Amino acid sequence: MRQLLEEVLAFPIYKALCDNSPMQNEQTTKKPKNNGKLLGIGLAAMLAVAAFFSGVQFGQGGIGGESPLEASIFSFLYSKEKPDTEADLGEFWRVWNLLEEKFVTSSPTSTPDQTTKLRGAIAGMVDSYGDPYTVYMPPEDASYFAEDISGNFSGVGMEVGLRDGLITIIAPLPDSPALGAGIQTGDIITKIDDTSTDRMNVDEAVRLIRGEAGTEVTLMIYREGEVELLEKKIIRQVINIPTLDTETKDNAFVIKLYSFNGISESKMREAIAEFEQSGKNNLILDLRGNPGGFLESAVTIAGYFLPAGKVVVRENFGEGKEEDVYRTQGQKIFGLNPDNFVVLIDGGSASASEILAGALSEHGVATTIGDTTFGKGSVQELVNLPDKSALKVTIARWLTPEGVSFSEGGLEPNVYIPRTPQEVMAGEDKQMEAAIKWLKGDKSIGEKLGVNF
Repeated sequence: MRQLLEEVLAFPIYKALCDNSPMQNEQTTKKPKNNGKLLGIGLAAMLAVAAFFSGVQFGQGGIGGESPLEASIFSFLYSKEKPDTEADLGEFWRVWNLLEEKFVTSSPTSTPDQTTKLRGAIAGMVDSYGDPYTVYMPPEDASYFAEDISGNFSGVGMEVGLRDGLITIIAPLPDSPALGAGIQTGDIITKIDDTSTDRMNVDEAVRLIRGEAGTEVTLMIYREGEVELLEKKIIRQVINIPTLDTETKDNAFVIKLYSFNGISESKMREAIAEFEQSGKNNLILDLRGNPGGFLESAVTIAGYFLPAGKVVVRENFGEGKEEDVYRTQGQKIFGLNPDNFVVLIDGGSASASEILAGALSEHGVATTIGDTTFGKGSVQELVNLPDKSALKVTIARWLTPEGVSFSEGGLEPNVYIPRTPQEVMAGEDKQMEAAIKWLKGDKSIGEKLGVNF
């Protein structure tokens, strides 16, 4: 899969800062068949956020012993290279000189070294865009992100996102320490060990939650309906993200898809073949708690249920720019209709899940049942930079085939069936029950439960 990176406004500056031959040394990770556009929120990269342009130290003529990153930056600053967007760096130099002249520390070791200052400046510049999904990752954090994509890491096994400025649980993974501790979709993390999550971004939160297997992390949780905060002490484990499970329920064959990774497409084909051999006529595709993954996987899986040439998703790059349209490639395996195909969604269904659910619903082959999705209709592209750091940047917004954006409010299901935290704790699943009733021909389930569809 290619984790790509295209330019944001300030990115040409960074490319020049990292390389004397701008635009040539970007390293992209490749994997066959996928374009690597990252749609998931979930197990986001770790980012050590610094204050905007905080304490960056440059010097006329360079600084002795600088790192390759520093040397590249100094070379750029005194060269004739010009970024696409020019800025007056005079104020920057004045602040640098003031820090050098006036800053007093209690210990020499508490003063950041040159590389830390430079990376702090870059992180501050990226952070100034105000997008929780656009992040700069120093080498250590970039390596954590690589673990994310591979699907293996040590942590508690849950996806988190930023909703209304709050660190929110999208979903705990199956058979994970988080699930065992009673973590639920919609929980809000207020503190990680002794650190408040106030004004914290997703990447900082993930970095604090992760750690060596066998160690403990304490989360303070706000849950709607609870009078007091909940304290959850969780032992970290090595987490292996599953792809899917299958089972039969009453009159239906159920495929539970956990993520859109490199093997999701082949696993889905196997599951569909199992469905065809099961003797069942009805299919439930359960995307609840699925935080997303790779775009190409979502497009390919949509093609298993749609004819060739059908629009799966539109990629909008902003006003005045031509959008990209992703269509099915003619891999339709068999035909289904909304009367015998249900897609379950909830607040833990994000990005690639929203793309797939929206396409199947709008093309009239499936009925979506459940709760409003998370609402992450943006795409990030990733590039690995020469010093092993990386930049993940939002470059587009996703729209459904009919042009509906789900970036903010998420997607509304065709049949709205809420599920409360109390029902989750009790093991009650009214959404699955409603899906089975729908497939049996009971189209009044929404009315019976007091909801609209």
